[in-house]
Amino acid sequence: MKLDIQSSRAARPYSRNEYFGRILWMLVWPLFRCSPRPLFGWRRFVLRCFGAQVGRNVHIYPSVRIEIPWNLSIGDESSLGENVLVYSLGPVTIAARTTVSHNAHLCAGSHDYRDPGLTLLRLPITIGADAWICAQSFIGPGVVIGDGAVVGACAVVMQAVEPWAVVAGNPAEFVKNRVLKDPAKS
Repeated sequence: MKLDIQSSRAARPYSRNEYFGRILWMLVWPLFRCSPRPLFGWRRFVLRCFGAQVGRNVHIYPSVRIEIPWNLSIGDESSLGENVLVYSLGPVTIAARTTVSHNAHLCAGSHDYRDPGLTLLRLPITIGADAWICAQSFIGPGVVIGDGAVVGACAVVMQAVEPWAVVAGNPAEFVKNRVLKDPAKS
């Protein structure tokens, strides 16, 4: 059996409105990308204009790349650091107070490798509250990261991470449970 490359290239996985929205986003993108670093409110506004659900006091840096903004939902006080890639072909949901550190890649799209036409898969990513996605980590399609979890630097996560777990490595494996210090005892 061979791959059906012609079928894959001829596929139109998006609606007309999605194609139109993506073109419009590409035209507006420079207003997002070239905005000064402290203008978090401006970037929140631009994303909301494109259908993203963006909470209060969210910090999204100008070098963040978001593929389809209307598929992004990000909770209050969360942050997307420098050069984060949100490949939101499917829905990407990030809960409150979550940090996604620089150069992390949230990939909510793939292809069905079993199908000769390599059909596009648009699988959701869900990241719970108070989680930390560390620098240069990769979160794959269909993954759920639990509340309070930590994904270590450069980790590759292709399956669910339990709440308050710390995972690291490629593929990511459980390291230990996350325990927060009591600020009164510091």
